[in-house]
Amino acid sequence: MRTSQKRQVSILLPNKQHLDCNVRVRARGQEVLNRVLKQLGVSELQVLGLAVLKDNEYLFVDLEQKLSKYFGKTWKRGSLMVPFILFLRVHYYVESGLLIMSSKVQQLYYAELRQKVLLSKSRHQEAVFFQLAASALQAEVGDLEEREEEEDEEENRKHRLYFLPEDYFPSWLIKRRGRDFLLQHCPGLHAELRGVTRGQAILQFIKEAGYLQDGAVTFYRMRQEKKELRSLILLGVASKGVHIYQEVEGKLCLLYDLTWTHVDRLTFQGSRFEISAVGSLCLPQLVFYTASACHSKHILTHLRDSHRLHINTRAAVCCIKQLEDMQASHLYKEAYICDTTRLAQRLQTNSLSSSMSDCSVAIQTTTAWSKEEECEEEQVREFELCVDEPEEIFVDEVLWTAELSVDEPLIFPSFYWTAVAMEMKQVSWSFWLQISSKTQHQ
Repeated sequence: MRTSQKRQVSILLPNKQHLDCNVRVRARGQEVLNRVLKQLGVSELQVLGLAVLKDNEYLFVDLEQKLSKYFGKTWKRGSLMVPFILFLRVHYYVESGLLIMSSKVQQLYYAELRQKVLLSKSRHQEAVFFQLAASALQAEVGDLEEREEEEDEEENRKHRLYFLPEDYFPSWLIKRRGRDFLLQHCPGLHAELRGVTRGQAILQFIKEAGYLQDGAVTFYRMRQEKKELRSLILLGVASKGVHIYQEVEGKLCLLYDLTWTHVDRLTFQGSRFEISAVGSLCLPQLVFYTASACHSKHILTHLRDSHRLHINTRAAVCCIKQLEDMQASHLYKEAYICDTTRLAQRLQTNSLSSSMSDCSVAIQTTTAWSKEEECEEEQVREFELCVDEPEEIFVDEVLWTAELSVDEPLIFPSFYWTAVAMEMKQVSWSFWLQISSKTQHQ
């Protein structure tokens, strides 16, 4: 009997929902991605990617590769009755949630961070968890009702029992402090956020999650020695660089914290993975071992693309930080930085040539900005030529070369991030015009 030419794929989302689709046996990752985009109603996933779970680690799917590469022989003899599981995960972490212009993608990004916070092992950052819980409660519950001063003890107790600590705090923190302590003190922090919109609370949560040691980081397990049985080294890929930890009795001990400017070269040969820091740090060459040559290539590609994203969003992040500083100094009551919709409306009223598609704003850039972008691209080449040199890999004892060229299409088109950065610059300019106007009237 001929095997069915269709395979059922189930994509698990960060918010615990799932999408189902049927694809061809010879389908590639892009075919599944197109189905996901259609069902979610978005034009692009931006910072999310499809992943498979292998050896308790998420490996992101190369959209140009056939799915059979990831599911092996079971894919060929599968049927429509048994679904194959893919995960929609955060592929690239960003320094600000405002860089994610799609509200749906931003909510999925938030949902995954919510789960990571509950599993976090950052025991020395207890205060951050209380702030994260308050932001999450404001996003999911809304404003906490004001209590009357004459409420009796029973009413006061009921007022505090509107959430489960297990939904907002990691288990070790609940055990350390006790449920009653969390129920007593968390509402006070939640009440301080009264008036903050759901969108603002989500952005605040995304920002605060980045403060956690193991928050906005993708970890890959490695070994210090090739013949070691346990992988106790964790290489973390973050928006600003590479973090290397060693697991000691269930705790993460930071060994090296390297920003992108600290990294001189990333190379691998087979399962041997090498990180060379710039000479000014006086660090020895860091050598670790991955599970396989393909695993090494996957990690290197992830590092390369994360660095490119950092370069492409650097100007936008700078503008966002300037706006946050303005907001913090109370120079102006309207916080455009916390509301993407109002930000887009503000840009439209300034007669900018813009087109809205899935909450994204594409802005025609000026000549001056194009020159600045060219300068940025030169900086990318300088680093990438070092990182993306041909790497020797051994697969089945056959030597072959992996070309990771800077001329490959960027996963994040530079024009997209240029538009975001331009957007932030226009808001900054509008802000100062209004401040100047108010000063003159006074």
